[in-house]
Amino acid sequence: EVQLVESGGGLVQAGGSLRLSCAASGFAFDDYAIGWFRQAPGKEREGVSCISSSGSSAVYADSVKGRFTISSDNAKNTVYLQMNSLKPEDTAVYYCASGIARLCPIRLIASWGQGTQVTVSS
Repeated sequence: EVQLVESGGGLVQAGGSLRLSCAASGFAFDDYAIGWFRQAPGKEREGVSCISSSGSSAVYADSVKGRFTISSDNAKNTVYLQMNSLKPEDTAVYYCASGIARLCPIRLIASWGQGTQVTVSS
């Protein structure tokens, strides 16, 4: 069974940091890109960042460039999203998802995690 389990969300003040984790199981982690997405209340889900299956390349949404860093530990089948200089507009449910190919961007989602809430207070 494919599983993606996010953790690390919470409440933080503006300017603070959080690190999200996405633990994957049930599929060949080394073969697929993994992405982070977010959905704020009343808004559509949007892509935040993606890392290739090898961990050698990543892409970011313009809104998070320079503040967020995606990384992967293939030995632990885990992808991380380090979020610094958080802003109230970063408040959302953050989801990780696996793609169907090795490279980013993810054009078709294979599996979603259940999401983790990130709330940034002003």
